[in-house]
Amino acid sequence: MDNSSSSCGSASSNTLDRLKMLYPFVNEEDTPLPRCWSSKDKYNFIGLSQNNLRVHYKGYGKTHKDAASVRATHAIPSACGLYYFEVKIVSKGRDGYMGIGLSAQGVNMNRLPGWDKHSYGYHGDDGHSFCSSGSGQPYGPTFTTNDVIGCGVNLIDNTCFYTKNGHNLGTAFADLPSNLYPTVGLQTPGEIVDTNFGQSPFVYDIEDDMRELRARVASTILNYPIPDKQGHWEASLQRMIATYLVHHGYCATAEAFARSTGQEFGEEVASIKNRQRIQRLVLSGRMGEAIETTQTLYPTLLESRPNLLFLLKVRQFIEMVGGSDSEVRATTNRSPKSQNSGSPSMSPNYGGFGTSQGAHPSLRSRSRSRSSSPGHSSVQTSVIQSTKAFSQHLNGSSVAAPSSSDMQEETDEDVEMNGASQNGSHVVTGETSTYSGVKNDGFLEMGIWDLVSTLP
Repeated sequence: MDNSSSSCGSASSNTLDRLKMLYPFVNEEDTPLPRCWSSKDKYNFIGLSQNNLRVHYKGYGKTHKDAASVRATHAIPSACGLYYFEVKIVSKGRDGYMGIGLSAQGVNMNRLPGWDKHSYGYHGDDGHSFCSSGSGQPYGPTFTTNDVIGCGVNLIDNTCFYTKNGHNLGTAFADLPSNLYPTVGLQTPGEIVDTNFGQSPFVYDIEDDMRELRARVASTILNYPIPDKQGHWEASLQRMIATYLVHHGYCATAEAFARSTGQEFGEEVASIKNRQRIQRLVLSGRMGEAIETTQTLYPTLLESRPNLLFLLKVRQFIEMVGGSDSEVRATTNRSPKSQNSGSPSMSPNYGGFGTSQGAHPSLRSRSRSRSSSPGHSSVQTSVIQSTKAFSQHLNGSSVAAPSSSDMQEETDEDVEMNGASQNGSHVVTGETSTYSGVKNDGFLEMGIWDLVSTLP
């Protein structure tokens, strides 16, 4: 967006009403309409006057290298449907080397429109159209002093046409890209043009074209072929409602709706119940059971998505440190003999996540109170072992896991939230997290703090 639009001058209420009438679906707060030429987006051989609506050439005009162009303050909004502006040739100057057309933001302004990629122009000296090329194609008549040339852009089919003195010259360009700007180029001394972006009535009756286009689009919609099958619409609507209920987990409602409409939704409803069961386990902190249930109901899910398993293991570790995971409670109630054997449910094919010195402050006090119990030490050992296994699975090579003494030291000492591990095995920064050679690009840190924030 060009701030130079303030130099377009204050628009009268008639101008605003006219532009609103021409383009009723354009929200100018989001996509302003072009109202004048940009005093910043132009070559220095271009001069502007009369509220930046008059363009004159002030260069040398000796060769094509002296060409100069200017873009409008804003791109053409796609909501216009059909956009149009007109340029009156006040003076053709010495040679009348003028171009009227469109260009994308960033196209070289030391050229006439149409000569470069994403640039399109109709030139007055030869009547040729130029489509992103220095070689033009025969298109229409030449134009000179007192002629009015219009440029229309159909944003429905991405085509461009021109008019001369109120007569449509036909399609000039097709397959236009989006976000194009009205553009005018001049090349020889004395060339002057005035522009009408819609602030006053056009010479060409573009409003009739707009009405015709709207009627054609409406007819296309109304005449769209629809399969004439009995109950087609009713079944489609019922399926849509049922899918919505299934997607949002309204299990009982989905079952009742399926019965009342005679739909078969047994498999989907069962899937809902399974997902809700796993969700309840996760929300209640029973991560070991959640992982085991997931592996039972969806055997290949965690194997095919190691990052999902990694997130679950991170959450399980946090629940263990807090003492709220069901496995911790079960382990602490065992005899010393059984505690030495470790936790069977903490030994899946992919291990858990080791500790971090970046522990959340809310976990420190709970860590101290739990770390001295024999059961908690057993769980820590299991976490260390499974951390190494999981790291090996991700890296395909042997990596070092933190020792039990490192684990114990971390749970007993206060650490800074943003600090890095002294032994270098785990570094957490705002940009990259690396643990045991596994680079996660901030994924690890975000996952830890998001999960910690959900704890009571």
